[in-house]
Amino acid sequence: MNTIQKKIWKLTLVVLFIMAIIWIALTYYNQKTLDQYNSVLQRYLNLNEVTVSSQQVITDLNNYMLEPSLKRYDQLQRSEKKVQQVKAEIGDLKNEENNFALTNYMNLIDSLTETTGRAQMYRAQQETEASAREFSEATRISNYISETTLTLIDSELKTYERFYRGIMEQSAELRQLGIWLLLLITFVLLVMTYWFSMSITKPVQKLTHSANELAKGRFDLPIKVESNDEISFLAETFERMRINTNNLIVEIQEKAQLKHELQRSKLLLQESQLRSLQSQINPHFLFNTLNILSKKAYLEGAEETSDLLVSVAGILRYNLKRLEKPVTLREEVIVLRQYMDIQKARFTDRLHLEMEIDESCLNVQIPGLTLQPIIENAVIHAIEPNEEGSAIWFRIIDAVDQVRIEIEDNGNGMEEEKIKHVLEERQGETEGHTSGIGFSNVVRRLRLFYGCEDVIEIDSGLGMGTKIVLKIPKIRRAE
Repeated sequence: MNTIQKKIWKLTLVVLFIMAIIWIALTYYNQKTLDQYNSVLQRYLNLNEVTVSSQQVITDLNNYMLEPSLKRYDQLQRSEKKVQQVKAEIGDLKNEENNFALTNYMNLIDSLTETTGRAQMYRAQQETEASAREFSEATRISNYISETTLTLIDSELKTYERFYRGIMEQSAELRQLGIWLLLLITFVLLVMTYWFSMSITKPVQKLTHSANELAKGRFDLPIKVESNDEISFLAETFERMRINTNNLIVEIQEKAQLKHELQRSKLLLQESQLRSLQSQINPHFLFNTLNILSKKAYLEGAEETSDLLVSVAGILRYNLKRLEKPVTLREEVIVLRQYMDIQKARFTDRLHLEMEIDESCLNVQIPGLTLQPIIENAVIHAIEPNEEGSAIWFRIIDAVDQVRIEIEDNGNGMEEEKIKHVLEERQGETEGHTSGIGFSNVVRRLRLFYGCEDVIEIDSGLGMGTKIVLKIPKIRRAE
């Protein structure tokens, strides 16, 4: 992973590399030009050195002829040797343009050496006149060498005038090239700096935007930052924090929902108990009184009245139980039969009841007071309004993993709005039951008891009757 520090170092190294290349190129070019300039200057110095050396030879020769001595002789020999060295260096300056002139120039140097030698010889032989003549000739040759040197230097200046102009033109071009290089380097550095800054600021902007979204409470948006430095690590840390926070919020919401459902269940049970208590007016005294009346009616020969009182007493005993405790479907069916016995005595031939019960399903658990409110609703809305009477069908069917309870009537049916009220557990006209538990409360208690929503179906329409289907799981989800 590249760190921001590494990126800065890379940018710095690139800048230094570009500057080093430019410096090396300029240094090489300047050194090359300087070498050419020094080469030309060295030619001038070598030519001038010939003049100086030849004049020194004449001076040393004059001193020797005036007063011959070993010291002055050695000095003259050194001067002649120096002239020969300068002659060798002059030979290296030859080219196609000055070959002839330098050849004559070198011959003059040889003539000077020969004339100086003859002058020394005549001086040693005491031939004063011949020695003086040779000295004069050597002096003339030396002067001619000086003039020739000036001529050669002037020729060299004309020859290398183009070189000097070329140097000036190259300097101007180099200055112009330097300006363009400066502009190019500036552009490259600007591009690199923009790229470098974007590689840092763009991920930071994305991270800032994600942080603002988190601050607004939007924990469902993923944090994606494409980078390969510390910002990417920071984004991954933010993403893990977002996921953990979002999971925590979901968990809190689920717990709050569960708490809300539990509170609703508790309130529902309390409401059911309250309604049950409201319907109990000294229930034990009433229950004992009904038993006494039942026995008295039986002793007096009113057996039908006795059976009705027994049914009322049975329903009363059943209603005294705690509603939060589950019962078997068998107990519900017994109470349902007692309730329908009372209603048959009330409506006589107006009430027709048909029951189909699968005995293998009667051990399934179910909330207490589930069937009676539904049957009572059918009696209230199907039997009471119809003077000619109606029929009610009650079925308990084994449906593999469910027990299917069907309660059907051929009454006037239910409106769509009323069905919606029941399924949405809203209280309405169906709440005024003798059990104290309305139809919508039955639906709510079934859903809470089995932990699922799909426990009831209502098929009805105006003038079509009503069919209510309870789908009771054989195994509770809570279990």
